[in-house]
Amino acid sequence: MSEPADVEPRTYALVHRTTYAYAQPVTSSYGRTALTPRELPDQTCHSSTLTVRPAPADTDAHVDYFGNRSTYFAVETEHRRLVVTARSTITVTRRQAVVADLPVVAWEDVARAVRTGRAAGSSDEWDGVVHDDVPDEPLAGSPDDRHLDRELDGIGLVALREATLASRHVALTAEVRDWAAASVTPRRPIAELLADVAHRIRTELTYRSGSTTVHTTQAELLAQRAGVCQDFAHLMIAALRVHGLPARYASGYLETMPPPGREKVRGADASHAWVSAWVPGSGWVEIDPTNDKFIDNRYVILGWGRDYSDVPPLRGVIFTEGLGARPSVSVDLVPTAAPGTPATPSDTATPSDSAGTAPHTSKGPSE
Repeated sequence: MSEPADVEPRTYALVHRTTYAYAQPVTSSYGRTALTPRELPDQTCHSSTLTVRPAPADTDAHVDYFGNRSTYFAVETEHRRLVVTARSTITVTRRQAVVADLPVVAWEDVARAVRTGRAAGSSDEWDGVVHDDVPDEPLAGSPDDRHLDRELDGIGLVALREATLASRHVALTAEVRDWAAASVTPRRPIAELLADVAHRIRTELTYRSGSTTVHTTQAELLAQRAGVCQDFAHLMIAALRVHGLPARYASGYLETMPPPGREKVRGADASHAWVSAWVPGSGWVEIDPTNDKFIDNRYVILGWGRDYSDVPPLRGVIFTEGLGARPSVSVDLVPTAAPGTPATPSDTATPSDSAGTAPHTSKGPSE
């Protein structure tokens, strides 16, 4: 792996543990994990293992439609407790994007290129998304048409168009359009627009653990003005997609830092969620609205999808006469000196809130 200039590599030992404790015996559990970090030009996964207790009768590794690595497991012995532990060692050499260094492309040109499949020269109507009196003048520093056409072919027009559609947890509603209007102004460069939307989410909404569920809509979030990283990512994705701009949901981790003078608490890390948006000339650019920043080498990427439902760290079903169980999740993302000498996070990590571990759904034995 080549290291970008002026970027200090950061190597992490990662442990993500999910525990389900059931009130009644469970005869079988079937699950799917998305806990293996992606292999990327600026992120190397040196090793990754998954342990399930009780031991599964069957497992299978799979690369999904979006290129994320998943593992399926089937536990067929009776149990009251299920523990799924993923361990990985990763090196990240990601350079943080800077608005001033990103290509200067008006957001309307991005939306038009994706909608028509052509970089410029289209006289098609824009379905009311763009003001009719705005001229189609390229901004200085924008990629030329031939470069943009090649990029559309390289990334895949189908994938870009798919990333502009409504999805299970992303609704393209009037409430979202109205909220985004202050940021989506005529001929605004796409990079500036991304930074402004992220900044507004950070400053206008409050992070409040437990204030939402995976089913909270963007309209509900805007009404209560409080949520968690998953909600903020969905809102930003909706604000972009409603204007024809490709955006994906990113699942992963962010290294947390303890307050000055205090040691880091074991298990205090958590799953995290942010946004991946397409910027012509730079490709997919990662931005975190929860923390109002483009991501850097303190972030580890697990995967991408249309929304949370495509990349939950763990989901599954159980067969039992009782009810399902909420998970207890602990995450440690520990910096280590080198891939050959990983730190060893404690096996008794303190549970923390997680952005995206689904509860196990209970089913009767006849289902």
